[in-house]
Amino acid sequence: MLKQISAMLLGVAVAALSTSAQAADRVKIGIVNASSDVVYYIALKKGYFAAENIEPEFVAFSSATQMIAPLGTGDLDVGGGGPNAGLYNAADRKIGVKIVADKGSMPKGYGYFSMIVRKDLVTSGKVKTVADLKGLKIGDTSKQGSGDVTHVELLKKGGLKFEDVDPYYMSAPQLAVALQNGALDGTLIQEPNLSLAVSQGWAVMFATGDEIYPNQQLAVTFYSEKLATTRKDLAQRFMNAYVQAARFYNDALKDGRLAGPNANEVIDLLVEYTALKDRKVYETMIPQGLNPNGCANAQGLRRDFEFYASMGWSDRRVDPDSLVEDSFCKAAVAKLGPYKPK
Repeated sequence: MLKQISAMLLGVAVAALSTSAQAADRVKIGIVNASSDVVYYIALKKGYFAAENIEPEFVAFSSATQMIAPLGTGDLDVGGGGPNAGLYNAADRKIGVKIVADKGSMPKGYGYFSMIVRKDLVTSGKVKTVADLKGLKIGDTSKQGSGDVTHVELLKKGGLKFEDVDPYYMSAPQLAVALQNGALDGTLIQEPNLSLAVSQGWAVMFATGDEIYPNQQLAVTFYSEKLATTRKDLAQRFMNAYVQAARFYNDALKDGRLAGPNANEVIDLLVEYTALKDRKVYETMIPQGLNPNGCANAQGLRRDFEFYASMGWSDRRVDPDSLVEDSFCKAAVAKLGPYKPK
């Protein structure tokens, strides 16, 4: 009888272990195939997701705008990309999406979203200053998005307004092609497509993003309301992994480049997971800034919202602060302790 009981207990223990091993929570994460997605890949490859019993599923979108609807329905758990006017309009329609973390910002030296201009326009003398952009065809990645805010901040430096240029919107790879074949005169474009265009010799750096709009909160991580409110434990575990990944990423940064102690590992992940496979581009490109404590810049987001509202793109009835939920990043920092650079 004792042997039978022991066997039964052993069977229960084995079954419990088997169930536990299979119980990882699947989290659907929207990505835009940009270098700023690397924080998710770090969390996967370094085991931070696994340690929190999370199994990520990456879902590709052409822009963050396309993520809003599935985030609102809960079909997508997490999203990453630029906060835009559509996000605030969704909030006005009671579509629940929360901004929970920094995904890409531009502190000094990290202007990874910058303005480049066709080299022939610069060498000919046609474009020397920002004022010379008037009437030109200028590209951008997201209509009524954070890129438009960067654009306007640049134009202000030349006494120009948004309507003084001819804007075109498309993905970063398409912008690079359009600039190369002469369909565009200049474009705001993010890395690594920015450095690739400049390194190939047909475009020149005109103004870096950190000079145009210092500390802009260009990209963020979103939670669906379903994840943030009804699955809080999972939402917190995801953020714990996210902040660890953000800190690992920060240890890859040095002097405005991926040149810190963890740089080789981060570049390996960019080569593995993104379309561009040239390590030299990643070694020389301008990486995005990323808060090692995770939290987004609420003040910067509020400033961008004011621009959307002034253009009539978003309704002022929306409180932009109501979309920012920083309790998860703060709880993660409380658990992990202060960030200590490597």
